[in-house]
Amino acid sequence: MVDTKLAGQIVLVTGSSGGIGAAIARAFAAEGARVAVHYFSERSAPPGVTWEHVTPAADVAEALAAELGDAVALPADLREPDAARHLLDEVERRLGPVDVLVNNAAHCEAPDSFGALTADGLRRHYEVNAIAPALLISELARRDGRRPCVVNVSTDAARAFPGQIGYGTSKAALEALTRAAALDLGAAGIRVNAVAPGPVQTGWMDAETYARAGQIVPLGRVGEPADIADAVVFLASHQARWITGQVLQVAGGHAL
Repeated sequence: MVDTKLAGQIVLVTGSSGGIGAAIARAFAAEGARVAVHYFSERSAPPGVTWEHVTPAADVAEALAAELGDAVALPADLREPDAARHLLDEVERRLGPVDVLVNNAAHCEAPDSFGALTADGLRRHYEVNAIAPALLISELARRDGRRPCVVNVSTDAARAFPGQIGYGTSKAALEALTRAAALDLGAAGIRVNAVAPGPVQTGWMDAETYARAGQIVPLGRVGEPADIADAVVFLASHQARWITGQVLQVAGGHAL
């Protein structure tokens, strides 16, 4: 058996009350980590806008934390300027200093094409997908104590994805942040990596979309949340101790 050396580690997973985030939280808990399940119950979308993501309510996050055992559910609106500081303060108060930060929370909305771009839509994407992770990493790096590691969750839409301009470019910024943070924080012993999922079924695909997506993935199937979770745990583990600044495509060969 491989010892990931994650037992007893304090892990903060943003956006972890459902979907890929919940799978990541469960995977860390299975390694003996103590997990902070971050959640945000989204307000209604503005007129003419549709949220393309799911934000489970507080009871779902609390139920997941109870399932994991030594875990807590913590709310935060990552669009708020002081959210990073307040969230890390609360994790430290409830569990202890953060050893692993997983920036999984994401914002995705439609329409998001060049014909429909708005300043507000771009702002919403960048606030959650790029600015919040940068502030969380910065706040974590300034705190005394252990040498934490960071895993960012991007998407293969960061390479190119027609019709998802704000989402794709904000995730591309997250990948650039991954490399910049790895270079700046390496001397402090802080590793920063990212995973970039391909098409993963978290409930958003109907049967037709699911079948079509499976046909365009070289490995012949759509991804599952556990596929992404396993990669995130690896990058946080002792086995990845000399890996930093990397974006690992976890996509079955999609978007190569």
